[in-house]
Amino acid sequence: MKQNGTLLNIPSNDSVEIEAMGDDHLYNSIETPLRADAFAMDDEEKMELIEKHFRHIMEIMGLDLTDDSLKGTPQRVAKMYIKEVFSGLDPKNKPNITLFDNKYQYDQMLVEKDIAVFSNCEHHFVPIYGKAHVAYISSGKVIGLSKLNRIVEYFSKRPQVQERLTVQIANELKEALQTEDIAVVIDARHMCVQSRGVRDTGSATVTSYYGGRFLEEGTKKEFLSYIEM
Repeated sequence: MKQNGTLLNIPSNDSVEIEAMGDDHLYNSIETPLRADAFAMDDEEKMELIEKHFRHIMEIMGLDLTDDSLKGTPQRVAKMYIKEVFSGLDPKNKPNITLFDNKYQYDQMLVEKDIAVFSNCEHHFVPIYGKAHVAYISSGKVIGLSKLNRIVEYFSKRPQVQERLTVQIANELKEALQTEDIAVVIDARHMCVQSRGVRDTGSATVTSYYGGRFLEEGTKKEFLSYIEM
């Protein structure tokens, strides 16, 4: 738009809305927002396109991609996005869950604590890192301990909001273990808070989910004592 011969930069409605949102960590659905055609391309096609576009981003920023240190970066980023840090977007990478009969008749809570969480904020695509603590009370079936870690890892490896991540892990555990008696606590730090914006390096974010018997005060306190919170 021009005014008195001067070109004015008028922000679009979307830009105004995004700016007004600021650093609020909002999410609108328990499900990760994916388009219907999210898996129309295979991994190789996706990596090829990401490499091309990331190369363009680096060029826009003025980086010299003929430099030995930089020339392989677009390819590395593309592979990292698809095969590593965002691999949890693809259902084919979901861990296979096998349940076993609870032959020991163990009827108390099982707690797996200090599970490493490495995710990325979906608002700025910078890391979220911390620990997840999960617990369940058997409904007659038990799960291999490593599968608890795998479930946390799978849902972490996608652009995330911590609240959604917590609920997704809890829902998957409820479905896999066939019980409502589930607890999940995530204690994490967000680089979008630490390295930009407010730049607060001392704060952490804690989210929780309690279902079934974990809604009872005594059971919840027992779980929190195990994870020392």
